[in-house]
Formats: sequence, structure tokens, C-alpha cells
Amino acid sequence: MAPLHRWDVTPREAIAIQQTLRSRVVREDSMNAVAHVAGVDVGFEQGGAVTRAAVAVLRLADLALVDSALARLPTSFPYVPGLLSFREVPAALEALRGLSIVPDLLLVDGQGIAHPRRLGVASHLGLLCDIPSIGVAKSRLIGEHGEVPDQRGAWTPLLDRGEIIGAVLRTRPGVKPLYVSSGHRVSLHTAIAYVMACVTRYRLPETTRWAHRLASGP
Repeated sequence: MAPLHRWDVTPREAIAIQQTLRSRVVREDSMNAVAHVAGVDVGFEQGGAVTRAAVAVLRLADLALVDSALARLPTSFPYVPGLLSFREVPAALEALRGLSIVPDLLLVDGQGIAHPRRLGVASHLGLLCDIPSIGVAKSRLIGEHGEVPDQRGAWTPLLDRGEIIGAVLRTRPGVKPLYVSSGHRVSLHTAIAYVMACVTRYRLPETTRWAHRLASGP
């Protein structure tokens, strides 16, 4: 997890860093067999003064929780849409360092390349720790899409200026879809397959549910 850049930057400098790093993101599959998959979620305490990141590692075969870590750091970057990774990733990296089991794949609560500069939190985190990653967001940041059929596993492309930047994925009938995108070293079709492999009877994959529980708990 060698640093590729400083964190004490201005929003203007952060945008420049994103523009530089976007070319390093690998959008095709470049990964080994996946035995352990981790959910990453970030919350805030004390009115946003403290960033709280949780990582939950699940065994892919049965989605059982096998490891977890929690990290708290002072929040050092303001809330700026499109620059959330500069606010959230430092704590997420700290949580990853606390794991005993290194995951083979990260499912990050946020965007991957479905981002104005193609470097959302999932892409940024995956690039910095060199672990394949997927963005699994509950809402859309950019892009347009058509209707998603109301059946489990159905999806429609998320498009930005003619480029497919993600998938709008229905994880179960009757619920709002998720916005799935490649993070780093994972293709879109593989990302969809792994998200569905982590979904049970809920809208969100178990990775996200476990990480959110840890990040939001007392």
C-alpha cells in the first residue's frame, strides 16, 4: 500500500491527482481465484469530524464472516461531490491494514469508474492497495440508463457520453437497483457476477451489509 500521492491537498489538487491516476486503473480482469471477498464501508462520527471505516471479510463459498477491522481517523478533507475518496480512503486503508486475512476482492460502498473522472472511491482504493475492486453504489452519480427489468440479476448499461461506465443491476424483484461499476482489475461483467454471488435475500450484497453494520455500530 505504498502511497501514490499526498492526502493533504486542496480540492483543485485532488482533481489533478484523479486526472493523473485514472490512466492507471485496469478495467479488465486481472485477478486470481477469489476465496475471500471484503465489503468496505465508511461512516462518520462527531458531526463528521471523525471518519470511521469498516472492512468485513467473507468467505465467498458460504458468505460467512471470517475477519473484520475498524479504523477511525480525523476527517481531513471537506465533503466535495466527486472527491469523496479523499475524505474516505485514508481510513479505509487503515482498516485494511488491520486485517489478518487479505481479501482477494473488494466490494466498496461507492462508485468505481462510474465517476466524472473515472476514479471513484472503489477505483481509487483498489489502485492504492492493488486489490481487485468493484464499486457498488446505492445511488447514481453520473450517467443515463433505461429501465431495468424487475427480475433478479437483470441489468441495463449505465452510459456517459456513449461510454458504458457501469451497470444498473436489479439484485431482487421489487427493490431499487444498485449501480455497479468496475473499480480496478475487474471487468464489468465479472463485477456483476461477483455482486450477485454475494446477494442473498436482501437488496444489498452481504459484504456491504456486514461492513455497514460494523461502520455504523456503537
